[in-house]
Amino acid sequence: MSDGLNKVMVIGNVGREPEMRYTANGAAVTTFSVAVNRRFNDKDETEWFNVVTWSKLAELLGQHLKKGRKVYIEGRLTTRQWEKDGAKHYRTEVVASQVLFLDRAKGAGALEDFGEGEIDPEDLPFE
Repeated sequence: MSDGLNKVMVIGNVGREPEMRYTANGAAVTTFSVAVNRRFNDKDETEWFNVVTWSKLAELLGQHLKKGRKVYIEGRLTTRQWEKDGAKHYRTEVVASQVLFLDRAKGAGALEDFGEGEIDPEDLPFE
């Protein structure tokens, strides 16, 4: 049995065109941002999430996901750290295990559901 739980679910709109690339080991990785809007005390607030997908899921999203699409993301939070010019930098990201399109792209049929298996830790990129 696991000692903890790291699960995040986000529903929002893709904020920028996804960027797909390959690691040195040949694994596909696609990154994009998702904006989640909410109204609080008659004030609109937007929270941005950086999302990372791997392998087959990354390839599928690199082909089908576009800026503005409404998506459901399920995954886990991770924070990576790197040093540049003597300064430590941190970035918290959602590593998605499943992505569900909640709207229909122009000319699309049924809603699409993409999911993936485990990630090889050797394929993790660090800056």
